[in-house]
Amino acid sequence: MRLGPAEHHEIEMTVNGTPRSAPAPARRLLSDFLRHDLGLTGTHVGCEHGVCGCCTVLLDGEPVRSCLMFAVTAAGHSITTVEGLAGAGGALSPVQRAFQECHGLQCGFCTPGFLCTVTALLRDNPRPTDDEVLEGVSGNLCRCTGYQNIVKSVRRAAELLAEEPT
Repeated sequence: MRLGPAEHHEIEMTVNGTPRSAPAPARRLLSDFLRHDLGLTGTHVGCEHGVCGCCTVLLDGEPVRSCLMFAVTAAGHSITTVEGLAGAGGALSPVQRAFQECHGLQCGFCTPGFLCTVTALLRDNPRPTDDEVLEGVSGNLCRCTGYQNIVKSVRRAAELLAEEPT
């Protein structure tokens, strides 16, 4: 049996607060859709098995592995990538500022996934214990830092968020 060209679907979703759409094959991974079809290259692809967490984005506010999800599955949903974490005028979010201040990154490849994961973690638990921080980032792998500065970054981000006016 010979397979024909992949059927394309118009995939519509809100990405970083903006309605976006593009045609893509039904089997296009969300990570590839974001990177190749929408040009948002901040989402990194590491292991392609959902283990490393580099491809983590927020789907309706919840962290998901975009390399394990078809883009058509995300149609109609809201996606936040690392590009969407910054505030008005490109001001760094408290989580981004904390990672910068505390040197919570080294090569930077895993950083987008950590930033999305930590953003959701601190939204749900604004004052996590060290054990809760370690548990919260346990699905994200970093080969460079040893995690000490990542944990410091999460603690600092919690401080910065607590200082923000409500």
